[in-house]
Amino acid sequence: MTGQMFYMFLFLAAVLFSIGLFGILTRRNAIAILMSLELMFNAVNINLVVFNRYTSLNELTGQIFAIFVIVVAAAEATVGLAIVILIYRRWHSIDADRVNLMKW
Repeated sequence: MTGQMFYMFLFLAAVLFSIGLFGILTRRNAIAILMSLELMFNAVNINLVVFNRYTSLNELTGQIFAIFVIVVAAAEATVGLAIVILIYRRWHSIDADRVNLMKW
């Protein structure tokens, strides 16, 4: 039963990561790109916790890394939303293809 649950969690994480990757590669909306990135972070968190749970039972390394990833994701969302707001104020659009400030 535990081996079956292990693979189910890995499958769930793979599906979430794939949906996030698909969203990043296909979306133009900056908010949708940020949401897809959050899905990918959550897939990584699931993998960290599951591998820690089923491989090393007495250590909390996976949970600590998951908390670190959650903190980094929160900071990324804050900075990303601030950038999106600034882009919207300047161009009245959040289409990621139209933003060319960093291009030569």
